[in-house]
Amino acid sequence: MKNLMWLNLRMMYMEKKWMLMLGVVSFVSLLLLFIMTSGAASSLPFFGGRSSDNKPVFVEAKLSASSSRPSPASTSSYGSSGAGGVRVPRIAYLISGSVGDGEALKRTLEALYHPINEYVVHLDLEAPMDERLGFIQYVRNHPVYAKIGNVYAVTKANLVTYRGPTMVANTLHAVAILLKKSGDWDWFINLSASDYPLITQD
Repeated sequence: MKNLMWLNLRMMYMEKKWMLMLGVVSFVSLLLLFIMTSGAASSLPFFGGRSSDNKPVFVEAKLSASSSRPSPASTSSYGSSGAGGVRVPRIAYLISGSVGDGEALKRTLEALYHPINEYVVHLDLEAPMDERLGFIQYVRNHPVYAKIGNVYAVTKANLVTYRGPTMVANTLHAVAILLKKSGDWDWFINLSASDYPLITQD
């Protein structure tokens, strides 16, 4: 009987504790919601109130034409500065494909292509030799890619299994090629042949 009473008291305490916690969390949530919607939050520094120095938050605002490294694109007909003298970010791409992805790789490369960027394209060892050689010839014989010289086809294909260290090794191989050919890029993006851009870089 004493154990039953003890169990009953314990259950009541747990129920009250749970309800008390729910009440406190609800009160704090409603208070924060009220502060955020009433406009009083702008005066509080931890709710997004900005100090008077108004420093930019995003990296794009910090890009400037006064970059210390030279831009190869500035010697061509394509400028390296956008509107207002802001330096346009240069992107390095790795576009990878496997067996049967040759045409999709061409389509993705053509859709992404911009003369200020750098590209490494890779068909892995699962693709037949004639498909890989055909793609390498396509890159070498393309008039724009040959003139600008910013598309590099991997001639020594890697075996890539998409669950393991070979994917990382392939990415590092591409980055090594990009750094050797031209280190003048700001961002690196790894894509597959099935990816397609929704908008252009311009």
